[in-house]
Amino acid sequence: MQLKIMMPKKKHLSAGRAPLILFLCQMISALEVPLDPKLLEDLVQPPTITQQSPKDYIIDPRENIVIQCEAKGKPPPSFSWTRNGTHFDIDKDPLVTMKSGSGTLTVNIMSEGKAETYEGVYQCTARNERGAAISNNIVIRPSRSPLWTKEKLERITLRNGQSLVLPCRPPVGLPPPIIFWMDNSFQRLPQSERVSQGLNGDLYFSNVLPEDTREDYICYARFNHTQTIQQKQPISVKVISVDELNDTIAANLSDTEFYGAKSHRERPPTFLTPEGNASRKEELRGNVLSLECIAEGLPTPIIYWIKEDGTLPINRTFYRNFKKTLQIVQVTEADSGNYQCIAKNALGAIHHIISVTVKAAPYWIIAPQNLVLSPGEDGTLICRANGNPKPRISWLLNGVLIEIAPDDPSRKIDGDTIIFSNVQERSSAVYQCNASNEYGYLLANAFVNVLAEPPRIFTSADTLYQVIANRPALLDCAFFGSPLPTIEWFKGAKGSALREDIYVLHENGTLEIPVAQKDSTGTYTCVARNKLGMAKNDIHLEIKDPTRIIKQPEYAVVQRGSTVSFECIVKHDHTLIPTVTWLKDHGELPSDGRFTVDKDHLVVADVSDDDGGTYTCVANTTLDSVSASAVLSVVDVPNPPFDLELTDQLDRSVQLSWTPGDDNNSPITKFIIEYEDAMHEPGLWHHQTEVPGAQTTAQLKLSPYVNYSFRVMAVNSLGRSLPSEASEQYLTKAAEPDKNPTAVEGLGSEPDNLVITWKPLNGFESNGPGLQYKVSWRQKDGDDEWTSMVVADVSKYIVSGTPTFVPYLIKVQALNDAGFAPEPAVVLGHSGEDLPMVAPGNVHVNVVNSTLAEVRWDPVPLKSIRGHLQGYRIYYWKAQSSSTRNRRHIEKKILTFQGSKTHGMLPGLEPFSHYTLNVRVVNGKGEGPASPDRVFNTPEGVPSAPSSLKIVNPTLDSLTLEWEPPSHPNGILTEYTLKYQPINSTHELGPLVDLKIPANKTRWTLKNLNFSTRYKFYFYAQTVAGSGSQITEEAITTMDEGKMAGILPPDVGAGKAMASRQVDIATQGWFIGLMCAVALLILILLIVCFIRRNKGGKYPVKEKEDAHADPEIQPMKEDDGTFGEYSDAEDHKPLKKGSRTPSDRTVKKEDSDDSLVDYGEGVNGQFNEDGSFIGQYSGKKEKEPAEGNESSEAPSPVNAMNSFV
Repeated sequence: MQLKIMMPKKKHLSAGRAPLILFLCQMISALEVPLDPKLLEDLVQPPTITQQSPKDYIIDPRENIVIQCEAKGKPPPSFSWTRNGTHFDIDKDPLVTMKSGSGTLTVNIMSEGKAETYEGVYQCTARNERGAAISNNIVIRPSRSPLWTKEKLERITLRNGQSLVLPCRPPVGLPPPIIFWMDNSFQRLPQSERVSQGLNGDLYFSNVLPEDTREDYICYARFNHTQTIQQKQPISVKVISVDELNDTIAANLSDTEFYGAKSHRERPPTFLTPEGNASRKEELRGNVLSLECIAEGLPTPIIYWIKEDGTLPINRTFYRNFKKTLQIVQVTEADSGNYQCIAKNALGAIHHIISVTVKAAPYWIIAPQNLVLSPGEDGTLICRANGNPKPRISWLLNGVLIEIAPDDPSRKIDGDTIIFSNVQERSSAVYQCNASNEYGYLLANAFVNVLAEPPRIFTSADTLYQVIANRPALLDCAFFGSPLPTIEWFKGAKGSALREDIYVLHENGTLEIPVAQKDSTGTYTCVARNKLGMAKNDIHLEIKDPTRIIKQPEYAVVQRGSTVSFECIVKHDHTLIPTVTWLKDHGELPSDGRFTVDKDHLVVADVSDDDGGTYTCVANTTLDSVSASAVLSVVDVPNPPFDLELTDQLDRSVQLSWTPGDDNNSPITKFIIEYEDAMHEPGLWHHQTEVPGAQTTAQLKLSPYVNYSFRVMAVNSLGRSLPSEASEQYLTKAAEPDKNPTAVEGLGSEPDNLVITWKPLNGFESNGPGLQYKVSWRQKDGDDEWTSMVVADVSKYIVSGTPTFVPYLIKVQALNDAGFAPEPAVVLGHSGEDLPMVAPGNVHVNVVNSTLAEVRWDPVPLKSIRGHLQGYRIYYWKAQSSSTRNRRHIEKKILTFQGSKTHGMLPGLEPFSHYTLNVRVVNGKGEGPASPDRVFNTPEGVPSAPSSLKIVNPTLDSLTLEWEPPSHPNGILTEYTLKYQPINSTHELGPLVDLKIPANKTRWTLKNLNFSTRYKFYFYAQTVAGSGSQITEEAITTMDEGKMAGILPPDVGAGKAMASRQVDIATQGWFIGLMCAVALLILILLIVCFIRRNKGGKYPVKEKEDAHADPEIQPMKEDDGTFGEYSDAEDHKPLKKGSRTPSDRTVKKEDSDDSLVDYGEGVNGQFNEDGSFIGQYSGKKEKEPAEGNESSEAPSPVNAMNSFV
């Protein structure tokens, strides 16, 4: 029975089946006893050679010789050597030493001795009590790098076109040298299809050229083993051209047939190597087959290769030396056959057949393997080899031919097989198998070790295996025993033997669970038994959740320079710690600070083109690995097109073609073509056309006499590329202009001229040199012929001596040296204008209301206008007020009405005023004479607010009011209206009292008022037209005759005032107690007022005032049905918070005069036909600023107290 040795496995098991396959392979190929330290203490093993020098060992003669021989066994083997078939006594040679515990020899030739002395065939033997193993025959030879023999080389002279072979013939070295050709400067000579180096080192010229002439063709031989280079003598080559040959012959020969010789004639190919029509080549199996054919001819031949009755192996065939050498690597017997090389040029072809035979040194089919048997078992050693010719098999026992070795009844030899039966311990030995033929030999050692050993398990006890769920679990039970133990597996303490219908039981003892589940977790027991005993071991298995990527990175498209982020979220078994690694294109991330990796993200900043690719997130645990990938496409605007080319160049068109640049991962949608006119507008590029992105040519329309250059830009979804390089320039032929100038006008600058202007053609539109203009004109209403004048490239022509403002027909035609443009269009113009001669007549004024008047007039005849009618202009001014009390002069105001209008409205007039106006017609030259002045008066209007209102002398029951009349009465004042009402402590308004006061009064006293009461007053003036704007005021009566009355505190509101008067009542006893309480109250109020003032709070009285404004006292308006009439009155603007009433208790109201400035700006004003204002006027606007001095004094205690009451 054959014993099998089981090797121990690693404790942690990978999740796949690959480890199982690897383990089984180890079991089959390594049948030696495991070198477990505990096992080796009492387990013997025959020697095994583990390391040896190569069979053909070429040494460096300058270094010590080291011949290796290492072996293992139990007990450790001893070593001996033979040299050239006889025992090599190491002890007798002082230069040779053997390494301790090893058979490796070291020959010390660096101190003395020569390497040649130790040339020979060496063999090592490793021996112990169980047998002897031998090494290969190791042939020791020192390397050699001999010099070239001295030789005198003559210059080689030949004609242009001849063939040439420069021989190298390097010295024979060991190993053979590497050949190459260089010059004196150690520069390799250039090689080509015409000039190349052969396998033998010679330099072949298929035909020579004059440039092949040189003095330094040098062949070098490099001996790699000794790292030396040997040099051949330089070869001089002179190639004589046709001219040189004729000159030479003419100078030296008077009459010869070579005189006037031509270059060497063209000829069909012939082979320089190999010679003849056929040759033979022999190569060994596994080597590189090199076949060479080099041909000469003119022109230079091309080489082709074919295999007769077969094809060249695709993956093993290579062409070298410009296809002059065919190489087949790892050649086999199947590569034998006829190979044909064909040399071909324009004048013919020639072929050569190379018959290839592949021989083979011996190679293993089945190499003998070590046997470990138990006593009484059977076994076989097989040594099977092949080769060409068939190798001979011979057996040795412990290094001795088996025919002369001691007999063993358990052994029987049958050719390449040794059969063992019923072996005993004495049958242990090392057998050698030698397979040899004329091309080499094979030598293999295989021992037979007869042992009797009880089972042993090498897998560590209580080994823990962790496996991912749903994957195979392999539980190791490496064992040894002789005879071979049987293996059983159990699960749990009381489990039965595991059956093979669920589990897989391997011969090496491994238990496989094909699909491990969570319930596979537990303790498994491996039991090994043979007739000599039993061994067991417990194995623990844990099943883990698989690692998964629950959020995978996603495909991303980003623009160059932006930032991209990939996300990778991993879920894993809680007992495992994953490591997440990012890869780019299956390699490490670039070591660049732009790449940032955190827990779940990879961020790439400032993305560049090189960052595009596949990014992979790899999550690894100790048990499994998962990955997910995403592609990053970096996009950008396209690269500029290039290789612009102009073809099909015609007078009016050309075809432009180009090569697109890289689209940077975003398809090109279109191309934009621009042109530059280097003749007329150099440096300025214009849009020519656009074509679709799939098109790379465009037919372009051209204009005459333009020096074109074109450039192209590519466009994709991200934008436009940079422009391409400009194309070559293309100047088109001149032609007559295609168009005439535009914007032709005829206008006179003086009464007796006609100025003709136009927009000239630009250089691009001129179509040729000598651009001019033919200007033509004639009167529209006459029978005159056209008058023409050709002018230079200008934009204006002046016709003098024309009648005033006469219509002319005008045309301007372009022309150049090639001819005229098409007939131009006729344009209507007029000669120069003059001032109108007649004023408008029948001017009438209709006063609409106090601020608006309508003016009407008769139109001026067109002939009297002497120009283009611009409109009519009204001058008007205020002479004096109707009231003799107010006289003042106002500047003239102007309103212009465009076109042929014969009426207009004058807004913004002052009521109760005396006005004068006149009307003038206006043309392009200016104004005509004025019409006779017309005078009109405006009726009365409502007055402005009284200029001021102040309250003086307050008492317990009376208040005196003083005021100034309105600054703009706008008529005769008829009376004043005074309305007032009390305000209680809660700021509620009392009943309103209405009082009429004569117009000639400026002071009024109100009596029978309530003491210590605040009153609000409303005061305004009236004319017959109605009531004017009001002015308001507030005041407080005194508490009694012994107390003061004061004005309102400053935060009551703007424009509010009070009178104050103090009476000393300190002699009254009841007042002393009251004042103590009041003092404290005043202090509190001062603090409150200070806080409220800082916060900017609004005094409540003002709120009440706004809420209870007298609805009866409103500014009056005149309703005359005209356009938006406006009022003189403006809203009363209060004084700033915190200000006190001036000492004179006067508050002035801002006034607003009616003014046309409110309707527009500038000097001229205009109206539509319906009278609505659309223009401007000139004049002055007067406004009287509000009077009254502001103060920031703090409020007095008395005022504060009174406001509190």
